[in-house]
Amino acid sequence: MTKSESLERKTEHSTKESRPVRQAHDGVRELTPREIVKELDKYIIGQHEAKKAVAIALRNRWRRQQVLGQLREEIMPNNIILIGPTGVGKTEIARRLAKLSNAPFIKVEASKFTEVGYVGRDVESMIRDLMETAVVMVRNEKTAEVQEKARNHALERVLDILIPPVRRTPVNDSMTTTADTNDAELNEKTRERFREKIAAGELNNRIIEIDVPTDQFPAMQVFGPMNLEDMGVNIQDMLSNIMPKKMKKRKLPVEEALLLLTQEEAQKMIDQDAVVKEAIRRVENSGIVFLDEIDKIAGARGAVGGPDVSREGVQRDLLPIVEGSSVATKYGTVKTDYILFIASGAFHVSKPSDLIPELQGRFPIRVELKSLSEDDFVKILTIPQNALIKLYIALLKSDGISIEFSDDAIRTIARTAAEVNEQVENIGARRLHTIMNSLLDEVLFDAPDNISQTRVSVSKEMVETKLETIVKNRDLSKYIL
Repeated sequence: MTKSESLERKTEHSTKESRPVRQAHDGVRELTPREIVKELDKYIIGQHEAKKAVAIALRNRWRRQQVLGQLREEIMPNNIILIGPTGVGKTEIARRLAKLSNAPFIKVEASKFTEVGYVGRDVESMIRDLMETAVVMVRNEKTAEVQEKARNHALERVLDILIPPVRRTPVNDSMTTTADTNDAELNEKTRERFREKIAAGELNNRIIEIDVPTDQFPAMQVFGPMNLEDMGVNIQDMLSNIMPKKMKKRKLPVEEALLLLTQEEAQKMIDQDAVVKEAIRRVENSGIVFLDEIDKIAGARGAVGGPDVSREGVQRDLLPIVEGSSVATKYGTVKTDYILFIASGAFHVSKPSDLIPELQGRFPIRVELKSLSEDDFVKILTIPQNALIKLYIALLKSDGISIEFSDDAIRTIARTAAEVNEQVENIGARRLHTIMNSLLDEVLFDAPDNISQTRVSVSKEMVETKLETIVKNRDLSKYIL
């Protein structure tokens, strides 16, 4: 059995082998540091020190919440800087951390922020975005809790459209006629029969007309250095509280109408004030901000002009957010004292010491990620759950084509990636994507209608033949690989 065949089997059974994780009352998963590293190992090769630092920081979020009394307020998060070349796993750690933590998490690019007064977004907007993420997260949890009840209400509304209920005519305010009783019983039996048909999906394509709320206020924008959202003002909510909602009629299939009405009914059952209160609590106590490309705002200190002025201004604006301050959002004021900040950067041109000293002090933990070797590339191609070879196997399988890679072919691909990274520019594991695409472009183009065989074998000779010219010609490899 080749390595690619065993990979294909592992892919099919990977979902069955995933172990359930414990979850705390506030939604944050109770993973130990070793369990966090083990989960990260499923997707990221190497970089044990970075995984270890992130795992400790994440676990400390949970530990702090278990501390009682005034001592809890004195425990501050230890912010982290991940230093390493591009393509070694910094951003991937952030992506996987977001799914693991189940806490409010946002990844932002430091390069998009500008100093207050310049054109661009101010640094406080990332806290507003984090708050928005938390509100959506809590609202989805609350919606899931009332989903079944909301669907039942929505089903009754659909039945009211299909089979309108019988209106009973009172007689002497206390009795109903026999005819009314018979009509009501017949109506209920019909509704029950239609209820069963809807459950069986027999009426999914039947068109009905429903009333849905419409957005009566267009999107509003204030021209200037700050917009309404940046000032923490939601003008649409303010106006909607004053003026009643408008409804419009829409014709939809029963299946779509049921989904739309279920969402509407769920929103009625959810206490929005409780959602916002819980979201603020989660952001303040377990929120995580991943600040990518922080090296892009690090410039030589003492510069008299140019972009470095704005870069240092962004650092000064970041400082109070990282230290702990209050940020106004449309949901209320959010304190950033206990939000965990994880920064990352390649630092090719600049270095961490180019950051202003105050900001350096707010990131006490620094972890250097190592460049990837040929052996690392082999592992990246085969071991993780999202390994590149597994992805290509799955892609071509949808066209009915089975592809397998020999061990020698995988080793040759990894060696080629390592050589090109040394000769041209080190872009880490991203080099594998360009090499795999160049290697399989003909198969991907010809499948499924212009390929004679349904089983493709990738050998060492095939890899060398396809990539030999490109690798040897350094000028060509700059543009292709």
